[in-house]
Formats: sequence, C-alpha cells, structure tokens
Amino acid sequence: MKRFLGAMLIVVLLLTGCGAGATTPAPMEEAPAPTEESETVEIRTLRMMTHNSFNISEETIAAFEEAHGAKVEILESGDAGVMVNQAILSVANPLADVLYGVDNTLLSRALNADIFEPYASPLLDQIIDDLKLDPQHRALPVDYGDVCLNYDRAWFEEAGIAPPENLEDLVAPDYKGLTVVQDAASSSPGLAFLLATVGRFGESGDYTYLDYWADLLENDVAIAGDWNEAYWGRFTHGSGGEGDRPIVVSYASSPPAGVYFAEEPMDEASAAPTAAVVGDESCFRQIEFVGVLKGAQNPDLARAWVDFMLDVTFQEDIPLNMFMFPANENADLPEVFARYAVIPENPAEVPYEAIEANREAWVAAWADVALR
Repeated sequence: MKRFLGAMLIVVLLLTGCGAGATTPAPMEEAPAPTEESETVEIRTLRMMTHNSFNISEETIAAFEEAHGAKVEILESGDAGVMVNQAILSVANPLADVLYGVDNTLLSRALNADIFEPYASPLLDQIIDDLKLDPQHRALPVDYGDVCLNYDRAWFEEAGIAPPENLEDLVAPDYKGLTVVQDAASSSPGLAFLLATVGRFGESGDYTYLDYWADLLENDVAIAGDWNEAYWGRFTHGSGGEGDRPIVVSYASSPPAGVYFAEEPMDEASAAPTAAVVGDESCFRQIEFVGVLKGAQNPDLARAWVDFMLDVTFQEDIPLNMFMFPANENADLPEVFARYAVIPENPAEVPYEAIEANREAWVAAWADVALR
C-alpha cells in the first residue's frame, strides 16, 4: 500500500509539473546599461576665503563633506587685512561662498563694504552673548583669543621679583628693561596691545595711552617687528634662555600651547612655564567671525557651513589647531586648555566702530612716540 501511494504521488507531481496548465518563468530581463547621466553625482564645492593662519583637522572637514555631499575648498588669502581687502575688491564677483577670519579690528570695514548676507544661524543660541557684535547677523562669531602680556615664571622666581599683574606694573622701576612688545604698525598682536592701552588709559584726561607709551619707552621697553621676533628671539622662555626679556606680548593661550608642544611631557601637578597677565583691562580680546558672502554660488551650502563652524564638532577642534577659544559655550576645552589657560574676566574694551574710525590715527600717534 505504501508503494502504491508513493507511485501515485510521483505521477501527480509529474503531471503537475508538465501539464498544460503549467507556466514556465520568463527569462529575466537584463538591467539597462548605466548611462553617463545616471552615473554622475553632482558634488558641489564650498569655497571659504580665509587668512593664512586657518587650520582645522582633515577629519572635521571630511565630516561636513560627507554630510552634505560636498567638497570644501580653502582659499588662503594672506593676513586678515589683505583677505578683507580682497573680499571688498571682489564684492561684485565673489571669490568664495564664505569668508572666515575677519576680526573686530577689521569688522567695521567689512560691514561698511556690505560684503555679507545676513544669516541668523540657529546655532547662535549657543554662542557666548558678549561675542555677538553685529545685531544684523552678517558676521557671526566663531572663536576668540586675548592678546596679553606673558611672563617667564622661572626667570621671576630666580630673580626674586613678583611678576607683573597689570599694565601699570610695566612702567615701575623693578620692570625696567624687561618687556618686549611688537610694532603696532606691522604686527597684529602689536596692534591689539596698542588697543589694550587705548582702552585702559583713553585718549584724553590727565594720563592718556600716549603718556603710558612714553613711560614704557622711558622704562626701556623693546619693540620687535613681529610676534616671532619678540617671542622666539627676545623672550627668555621662547628663545630657550637666549633672549633678554622675561615679559612679552603674546596670547592667553600661549601657556597651554607651551605645555602642549613641550619636548618632554610635563608632570600633572606642574604649572605651565609661562603665564598670562590677565588683570583688569590688561588684555585685548580678538574675536573672529564668519559670514556668507553676497553673490555666493552656493548660498544654501554656505549657510550649512556656517552652522557647522558654530556647532560643537568644529568648535572643539579649534583650540589645538588654531589656539583660540571656541565661541560655542557648549564646546568642551581640551584638558591642556582647561588646566593651563586663564581667560581674562575684564579685557580692555574698544568698540569695533571706534577702531575702524581711529585705527590709523592711533597707530600714527603711537609711532610718533614709540618709533621716533
């Protein structure tokens, strides 16, 4: 019986498979050959004009490129002043979509030339309020850094002299011949230090910024051509002991930079070999901005890049690449910054409109006193 049922099952299966009602699958159609048009994916280019000091990690830039299917092209255009002048001269036919690196010493020049499109990024809510200088949101703050006096800790300890605490200390007899600054007419930190003295002492009254500079000269201040000459050539720490000046105009971020780039790792309990003077009105705060250029070829991509620069990923990459402080208050500082950097609570205040209106006159008057 089992053999009979098995035979019948075989017959049924054969009939089912070969009967008139059976269908044969149609051969699969070949997929159409890809055309040149279907293979091409448009990759747009975001062009950012910036100064020669711009530096950010390749990984950070790649994150934007991957998220937006774009290519980022960095157009380095000299120092900040040259960059702004190029942007103004090319306003009718902009060289880029975005400009980054105009600071508060040049901001009025850029705004008056009307080179930016207003853009109120949704990330502005995370930006430190004191850094927002343009209420029309044409230029949005990305980072900041304070130009301050720095001093060589070991030199002062060995000399048995208290390090300076403010600008006024530099003209005291104990500090005669100890300070090197930069030329305000040719150096960005030199100009920033001049602005700090303008903010601290003013232009009128019994004791002005020019009176202060006269006293500095009387106390044998040295004036170097630029930051490199001052820090690496004259500063006792920066020159490895070959320099003759234990006080130099530099940045509040210089002490953590010195630790970060030290040849030998420092003990966790050790202080940085240099320190910044952050007494009231002793520093000048430089703020760097980004803006979408008018006539940008890719304005939507430009706005996305501005958002990206203000967001935490980019912001946390700033300190150890450009040694500036992030403008986003939610960005964490790297450990070396958190441990060794001191941010001035009350830097000297000079409105950016006043800088634009008076910068050349201030520098000329300074030169008459300092370079005579």
